[in-house]
Amino acid sequence: MQNTQIDSDYLAKRQLKKGTAGWLLLAGLGVSYVISGDFAGWNFGIGQAGWGGFAIAAVLMAIMYFTLVLALAEMSAAIPAAGGGYSFARQAMGPTGGFLTGLAVLIEYALAPAAIVIFIGSAVQELLGFNGPWVYAVFYLVFIGVHLAGVGEALKAMMVISALAVFAIIATGVALLGSFDVNNLFDMAVTDAAGASTALPLGWYGVWAALPFAMWLFLAVEGVPLAAEEAKNPAKDVPKGIIGAMIFLLFTALLVVVLTAGSAGAQATGESAVPLVDALNANGNSTLATVVNVLGLAGLIASFFSIIYGYSRLVFALSRAGYLPRTLSLTSSRKVPARALIVPGVFGFLVSLSGEGDLILAMAVVGATVSYALMALSHILLRVRQPNLPRPYRTPGGVVTSGIALALSLVALTGVYAFDPRAFNYTLILFAVGGAYYFFYSRHHLVAKTAEEEFEMLADAESSLDAEELPGVTATARA
Repeated sequence: MQNTQIDSDYLAKRQLKKGTAGWLLLAGLGVSYVISGDFAGWNFGIGQAGWGGFAIAAVLMAIMYFTLVLALAEMSAAIPAAGGGYSFARQAMGPTGGFLTGLAVLIEYALAPAAIVIFIGSAVQELLGFNGPWVYAVFYLVFIGVHLAGVGEALKAMMVISALAVFAIIATGVALLGSFDVNNLFDMAVTDAAGASTALPLGWYGVWAALPFAMWLFLAVEGVPLAAEEAKNPAKDVPKGIIGAMIFLLFTALLVVVLTAGSAGAQATGESAVPLVDALNANGNSTLATVVNVLGLAGLIASFFSIIYGYSRLVFALSRAGYLPRTLSLTSSRKVPARALIVPGVFGFLVSLSGEGDLILAMAVVGATVSYALMALSHILLRVRQPNLPRPYRTPGGVVTSGIALALSLVALTGVYAFDPRAFNYTLILFAVGGAYYFFYSRHHLVAKTAEEEFEMLADAESSLDAEELPGVTATARA
């Protein structure tokens, strides 16, 4: 194995802007990752399972995400690195486990923006009457450009956009509260599927197939630890941020799942492309429906914007460690990983040209569920193998909590196959390509043999940088 030592010169060209984000900004980041999923997509799970079946699927996925978030909160406080789940897995399972986890997260985070920009294009078509690849290109260019301006500017802009989307969801919930009727939740015809009933009109198979749609209510919240190296106090801010985001997302999920179907009816909700808007129109709130339709675009933009941030920090961390070409981790004078923003953005744009938004998102979900299983397993292994690792935050319930996350993530993975075997198989091909790259090339070019060695090198190099103050490190040196 060839090693590249992390010295002060290597690190000086690969610096993120530390101390930028407090816990509130991190919680906002977690919400913005997910918020577009509250506006549409989740509701197709009602079409797969009926409202009762989808409610079961949503509760199971809420438990999976909440237990996973608690495990991630502990690991992010103990290992505050920009790689997030990849960093945790590398420390727990070595270079190969780290790469496979990083690859799974990368598949999720590189594909999700491509799917979302297709949905953004459809929203633009609905609102303004035009769409096409150039719309996708404009959104990629504009929002990657904002990120290139600096992390502080990007996170603040993201908070404003997310706040507009959150306002739309809460306003919708308030408006629909008066028209809620519990009978509307169970207005779908009962089929002859196994286990079918009024509560489960499409039987138990429907619950299984609805799991991927239930994930849309929380998908990508696990990306908060990717901001660890830019947090003010990672040991405190990242756990507070990710747990705070998850609690808020549970609240918004409850609002949309119960009140939308309870006012418009489960049948109509399960078939709607814009369930919140259609529910408002069905109950005489046409003005608010127009506002929510516009702000639904803000929700899509918030998720698109924040996931771009997430993939750039993951690519930065994987590149800095040597898993990906090391040039991708070079940072600009603003301490922004420019190439880690641009290169996956070009890939995502090319993928978006397929126009297959649903398929791309289903593939992202496959990557996500694989990463969840590996991250939950990492928590268990770290507890068993490194019991003395300093843990500023400890997961309530310990390995029982992460064990629940592990089991449910594997169930969720099979649910994607039940809904769309094509997405499952295509994602396996991406894993095979990534695995071949690792085994034949990148594992021979890592900067350190172990995660501990990498973190020690980083700490030593950072100390050297602090001591020297590095007045000569300029944009030219980082180029």
